[in-house]
Amino acid sequence: MSQPGRVDRQPAYVLHTQPYRETSLLVEVLSRDHGRFSVVARGARRPRADLRGLLLPFQPLTLAWFGKGELRTLHSADWDGGVPQLSGLPLICGFYLNELMMKLTARDDPEPRAFAVYDAAVRGLARQSGLATVLRRYELRLTQVLGYAPSLLRDGDGAEVDADASYWCRGNAAPERDAGQNLERGLRLSGASLLAIEADDYAAAATRLEARALMRVWLSALLGEEPLASRELLQAVNSLSD
Repeated sequence: MSQPGRVDRQPAYVLHTQPYRETSLLVEVLSRDHGRFSVVARGARRPRADLRGLLLPFQPLTLAWFGKGELRTLHSADWDGGVPQLSGLPLICGFYLNELMMKLTARDDPEPRAFAVYDAAVRGLARQSGLATVLRRYELRLTQVLGYAPSLLRDGDGAEVDADASYWCRGNAAPERDAGQNLERGLRLSGASLLAIEADDYAAAATRLEARALMRVWLSALLGEEPLASRELLQAVNSLSD
């Protein structure tokens, strides 16, 4: 007899775990086709449980679960391999990926593009090079695929962004071409940097710095002035400008 709400062979990542009852784990999962939700991993805290060493963050998994309520039951987990365990600064950056994902996404709201953005970021962190670029790309693409932020190819009037012009960026709205106006609390960026950021070209130091400033503006508009639980984590991530 099939189990209600049974899903098999679903690519997923673990975002967070916590003890549940005496021997189980409550696991926050990001799946490719079913979005973010919680599952109970029954008996996963027992010393000899098969799941004990599998339900780790930043490791690509294939999961199966069943249930239709807010809390599903994990049936099985398989490790897909290919991504070394994060440690040191990449691990801190990984916690930042998870916190942003949990703050910006709603439960049970499938968005395969968001999963792809997360998967690419985890693999980028595992390579331990260009960490700032990995984070900026993640912030940009995640906010864009979730519909919170605009493309940087056009300004607020629908005109193509001019590399030789300057633009004001406020909140998470499209950039406004600088016509000499003084916009309070606005961030002034070059058109060249906006185009480079959209094109994933972070080769220039100026682009990396302006991308960091732009992401601060966007995320502050979405999450408030202190969006992260750990101030130390925020400082560590924001120190990455090259």
